Amino acid sequence: MGDIGAIVLAAGGSRRLGQPKQLLTLGDGETLVHSAVRSAREAGCAKVCVVTGAADDEVAAAVSDLHPTIAHNPDWSRGIGSSIRVGVSRLSDVSAIVLLACDQPALDAQIIRALISRYEETKPAIIASHYANTVGTPALFSRSYFSALRSLPDKTGAKILIETTLERVERVDFPDGAFDLDWPSDLWAWRELVDGGQTV
Repeated sequence: MGDIGAIVLAAGGSRRLGQPKQLLTLGDGETLVHSAVRSAREAGCAKVCVVTGAADDEVAAAVSDLHPTIAHNPDWSRGIGSSIRVGVSRLSDVSAIVLLACDQPALDAQIIRALISRYEETKPAIIASHYANTVGTPALFSRSYFSALRSLPDKTGAKILIETTLERVERVDFPDGAFDLDWPSDLWAWRELVDGGQTV
């Protein structure tokens, strides 16, 4: 487990939400970006890289106590592919990378640990989370896919690599991963669920 890294994609402008989703606080007041980095650490990721963009200084400050690598993407507005390229370039010496997004409030160390455990068991090239009849992040990519990740077009996420080799992709169930925060209504709905003590 010592040579697996994590990339926390925290560069977006969150236009639909109207505020940086990376800095949203849920439950105990922890920001989403801090939760993602902490979860990666707790899951055993040896290196964690946070790719910043729109709210560079604020995001970096929010995770400063955890001491991740901060990689600023000056071209963040071009799309998620540009941020993935920056992150992979900074973690090129690990054997596998777990891609994490800041808009999944249910993300925790347990799902990251499950991805890593599956990788250590069978060494598949890609392991993706399965939810809502689809697969996506968090997802683990072995070194054999680093070149493809560094070649993603600006506006294309890593899901295209999952979908083009779907028959060979291993899956880990993460039903709560279906809930993401894109609109203010998503945030309200999640807070109501958390405050009500329910499980997504």
